[in-house]
Amino acid sequence: MYRPMSAQTRNENLMRASATRRLARATDPVEKLRLLCLQRGSSGILGLGRVFRRIDDNGNGVLSFEEFKKGLHDSGFDRSMDDFEMEELFQTFDRDNSGSISYDEFLRAIRPKMSPNRFKIVEKAFSKLDRTGDGVVTYHDLKDVYNVRYHPFYQNGQLSEKELFLRFLANFEVGGNPDGIVTKDEFIDYYTGVSASIDEDAYFDLMVRLAWKL
Repeated sequence: MYRPMSAQTRNENLMRASATRRLARATDPVEKLRLLCLQRGSSGILGLGRVFRRIDDNGNGVLSFEEFKKGLHDSGFDRSMDDFEMEELFQTFDRDNSGSISYDEFLRAIRPKMSPNRFKIVEKAFSKLDRTGDGVVTYHDLKDVYNVRYHPFYQNGQLSEKELFLRFLANFEVGGNPDGIVTKDEFIDYYTGVSASIDEDAYFDLMVRLAWKL
C-alpha cells in the first residue's frame, strides 16, 4: 500500500538534491565537505563528528593530519576528496602550523548556518534533557522526553513509538556501535542538519517543541 512521505522526509530529499547540484560547482574545500555531509541528510555532519571522536583515543579534542585523513576515509569522503583537498582543508584550520586541529572547531565551521532563534530552541531542548548540566545526556534521558505523538509515521500507523525512537537514536550511532550517550555538540550537529532542510522558521520551531515537549 502506498504511504505518502512525511514533510521532513520530503525536505531531506530536497536538501540532498540541492547539495548534489551545488557540489558540482563547489571549489572551496570547506564548502565541498559541508555539501558532501548534507548529501547524506540531516545526520551527515553528526556522523562525521562521531567518527572523529572515536579516532581521538586520548580524548584531547585534537587530531593530527593522519587522524583527520583517517576520519574522512572511514566516513567514505575520501571517494570524493583527493589528498590535496584534504590537506588544504586541514591547513585551513591548522592556523598555528602545529600539525593538529581541534575537531570541534572544525565541525562548527562545517555546520550550515542556523539562525539565532533556531539555535536557541535547540539549546533549550538539550538543557531540558541535560539535568546534571554536564553537556551529556543518555539514551534513557532522551526516551523519557522524546515525543512521537505528532510524527506523521506514528499518526498513520506506519511506525510504532519504539520504532521511531530507535530510528532517531540511529542518527547518533557509528558503525553499529552505540555508546549510549549524546553530547551537546552532537545534538546541535544533528539539528543543524535538520535545520538546513527546513525553510520555515515556524515549522522548525514547532517541530522541536513538539518532539521535546517544550
